[in-house]
Amino acid sequence: MNHTIVMTGASRGIGRVAAEHILRRSPDAHLRVVARGSSGARLVAELGAGGHRVSYVAADLGSLESVGSAAIGIRDRLDRGELPPLRGFVGNAGIQYTNALTEGPEGFESTFAVNVLANHLFVRLLRDRFAAPARIVITVSDTHFGDFRHNLGMVPGPVWRSPDVLARTGAFPEPHTTAAGRTAYSTSKLAALCLVHEYARRLPAGIDAVAYNPGFVPGTGLARNADPVSRFAMRRVLPALTLTPFATGRSAAGRCLADVVLGTTRAPTGSYVDRARVARSSRESYDPQREAELWAAAEQFTEAHAVRTDAR
Repeated sequence: MNHTIVMTGASRGIGRVAAEHILRRSPDAHLRVVARGSSGARLVAELGAGGHRVSYVAADLGSLESVGSAAIGIRDRLDRGELPPLRGFVGNAGIQYTNALTEGPEGFESTFAVNVLANHLFVRLLRDRFAAPARIVITVSDTHFGDFRHNLGMVPGPVWRSPDVLARTGAFPEPHTTAAGRTAYSTSKLAALCLVHEYARRLPAGIDAVAYNPGFVPGTGLARNADPVSRFAMRRVLPALTLTPFATGRSAAGRCLADVVLGTTRAPTGSYVDRARVARSSRESYDPQREAELWAAAEQFTEAHAVRTDAR
């Protein structure tokens, strides 16, 4: 049956591999990619080669105003029948900064804005347009465990604060440092996982929400804001770790993401999928009170953009 899958983070890394798998293995899918600027047209041309159905909507994921406009544009096309029924959303895009002081246009700390609030606004504005059975997949990270086994000592573990604090710059000690930027990253991924648990409680039956952890995947664009030495290591040195259990190759991680999106990996709503299997996330990630507080805060933070954009 013809259907639409909306996807962020499809232009590079594991997202690009996953998009290619989705289109090849699900010929009935229309992939609606969210891309920044002029890259969308190029991405559509590349992914659409061979007759695959791909289109794009432009958005800057660091701007809630831009995300809201993109989501409403998708809703309008679904309502007009220009896109087949919506059966998937893949929030794969992610960002990591070298500080915890980078601020987006609406005043939110940029790591939190991209990794948490952008996904939430898409889910919020599209939730009434999903046609069951549907699946929401959010890419998270095993850095949320905060131990050496999961982060190899490269990323500090999450430091939870009130959502009002996490959403703003300077939430962590020495916010100008790389360590603070990486702490913002691991904490944002814990937050994304908490929201998946809350979506599983709140979304209608037949609309599943699943968190996907690709593991440590060197060679992607995640370190593009890092210093030159770190970028060199990610590109040239750390890929050797994919020969060990400590890292995942880009191709394998992308294939596993596609498996989750397409349901090849069976995962009930609220699941944490660690590469190719359902697993337990960190003990800290299971906290219903925290999850409810974060959901309420995310609703509050996105309210103005959802209402203003919907009014159009």
